[in-house]
Amino acid sequence: MILGSFVRTRSVKKAAISIKDIARKADVSHSTVSRALRNSPLVNRETAERIRKIAKESDFRVSAIGRSLATGRTNTIGVVATSIEDPFIAEIVSGAEDAANAQGFSVILANSNANPDRELKVVHSLEERRVDGILVLDSRVGSVYIPVLARMKVPIVLINSQHPGEFVHSISIDNPTASQMATRYLVHLGHTRIGYLGKRGGLQSDAERSAGYRQALAAAGIPERPELLAYGDGKPEGGKNAMEQLLALPERPTAVFCYNDLTAIGALSAIRQHGLHVPEDVSIVGFDDLAIASFTQPPLTTIRQPKYQMGRSATEMLLNLLEESIPGSVRKVQGELIVRESAVPPRTKS
Repeated sequence: MILGSFVRTRSVKKAAISIKDIARKADVSHSTVSRALRNSPLVNRETAERIRKIAKESDFRVSAIGRSLATGRTNTIGVVATSIEDPFIAEIVSGAEDAANAQGFSVILANSNANPDRELKVVHSLEERRVDGILVLDSRVGSVYIPVLARMKVPIVLINSQHPGEFVHSISIDNPTASQMATRYLVHLGHTRIGYLGKRGGLQSDAERSAGYRQALAAAGIPERPELLAYGDGKPEGGKNAMEQLLALPERPTAVFCYNDLTAIGALSAIRQHGLHVPEDVSIVGFDDLAIASFTQPPLTTIRQPKYQMGRSATEMLLNLLEESIPGSVRKVQGELIVRESAVPPRTKS
């Protein structure tokens, strides 16, 4: 008798409601229901609220497998990073992941190791895993994706591409303007022997930042001195070695603008090891405004990139591409000079 009661209870269990059932009740398409349930801005608020109310009253639960079958999507995006150890990359990925999660998407993170061939292989691998879209950070391939897109079935958005040329959909920092801002600040303080610690390899970001440095010097009537340029690898050890070259000059620079904060951290170390002080002997300005920049000794004056917001904006651009065909969008975001304690006017000669 107990078993019979159990069977009868199971037999009258209510069938699970589907997205199509909700669409029929709300008198909208199932794609509109799907968008509303992941808070897409493409559905007007009144319609979205009505759909969510019906879903709640029907005790609807989104099934990832069912949603994939119904929409032809997996609700995942791939993120290709040069190195997951880079704190700069981590902040961008955090913004991308938050924006994706807010729209019901998951993120798959892959590492390209800053290798162009590996980058393309990783992108194709993510496509084979049926991700809905792909973000590529610090791309070493860049505009090569234009013909690739013609063969691929997923949209791609680049963040801070390192390849010359404009890509169809990309977001990047306005490097020349930001670098001019940093160099002008040092000029404003009274410096005329201003060095530049770059990143070797001919990357687009280094070319643009060194160009901004040169433009600011030219605008101030300060002649460019090739001996004041040295190159590292964008990491502290490389920055330290590059700074050693400038400190070995018969007349060292009184200020140095660095390719990024990690390079600046290496420069700070080299200066200390030479028994000199920042900013009294040499002023230092970085680029990126990593979280650690406010904790260096002294706290680092630097250019802030809106890293988290760039990740969010790139993801929003990518998700919009999934909803409709939109024209190419190449966005440049502005940096911000963050003044701390690593740069002051040069010492006056007695």
